[in-house]
Amino acid sequence: MDTATYLLPVTGLVAGLLLGFVARRNFFCTLSALERHWYGENSEGLRTWVLAAVVAAVTTQVAVATGVADTSGSMYMAVSLSLPAAIIGGLAFGVGMSLVGTCGYGVLVRLGGGSLKSLVVLLVIAIVAMSTSRGLLAVSRTGFLDRFALDLSFAGDQSLPAVMSSLVGIDLSVALTVILIAIPAIWVFADRNFRSNWGAFATAAVIGLVICSGWVVTTSFGAFSFDPVQIESASYVGPVSDSLLQFIARTGTAPDYGVGVVLGTVAGAAVAARIADNVRWEACDDAAELARHISGAALMGFGGILALGCTVGQGMSAASLLATSVPFTVISIGIGARLGLAWLIEGSPLAPFRRVA
Repeated sequence: MDTATYLLPVTGLVAGLLLGFVARRNFFCTLSALERHWYGENSEGLRTWVLAAVVAAVTTQVAVATGVADTSGSMYMAVSLSLPAAIIGGLAFGVGMSLVGTCGYGVLVRLGGGSLKSLVVLLVIAIVAMSTSRGLLAVSRTGFLDRFALDLSFAGDQSLPAVMSSLVGIDLSVALTVILIAIPAIWVFADRNFRSNWGAFATAAVIGLVICSGWVVTTSFGAFSFDPVQIESASYVGPVSDSLLQFIARTGTAPDYGVGVVLGTVAGAAVAARIADNVRWEACDDAAELARHISGAALMGFGGILALGCTVGQGMSAASLLATSVPFTVISIGIGARLGLAWLIEGSPLAPFRRVA
């Protein structure tokens, strides 16, 4: 192994430090943002999350256009896309994170603040994700869902601009890229109060730039490393599984960028918690809460592998590449989270539909 192989996880560690620190310091949480949007009529958290994805998309697209990043080797750009896996995985992940109370990113941030139940959740996510990617549960993916995968080789990759341009026979890549980024950006800034929330701007800018940096860093290391380098950015399901595997077994390979991000996120959150003096050792109150967390973690591990990402992996990293899988997965995660929260808060997952009716 050359020196670059060992430096790669260090760069991931630095990226994770920033992600963990910012999330803990500024209370950045996907599920909390959704819950406040649905039940508290407060969309600031959700707008911050969407703005982070917009920043990631703008900077990443610029990096790709200028040749600073080459994302063609990313799994999000694969020409095979299983929509059933994206939808079922997204629904499972969404329900799971509502049962746990946060997503994979939030679990690591909570762990940094002393949450021991988050450690249990993390271990379950890692074990189930490992089984779904290369163990017994992988049969559900390779033996069934992957059979329904779409072949997008006609477009060259999985990006929405490339797919749409190929379907209509006209190169609309630039126009579609602008439109796909502008639509969520317009929604974000449509709120007058949010336009003066500089703390939210800073949080979104840091997270978005770190997502972009992942593509740039792994591209750079891939160019001069003698060992294969996975082109990736932040994600919190597969890399959690890889982190556990690196800890318990000699795999013959060094930790990659994603493993560094996972460890760095915990460390960054711990630093922020220590500065704010809010480190609190926390465990489940009873067996029912423990069972809920374990069940939710299992769904997150299973769903995150099926969908090839989580709220960060698909919602930001894949979104920064404008991948076709993003709307299917992210909407499914949202629906799953809505059903899960309705069950926990209102007593029935059907409550939202009754109100609409």
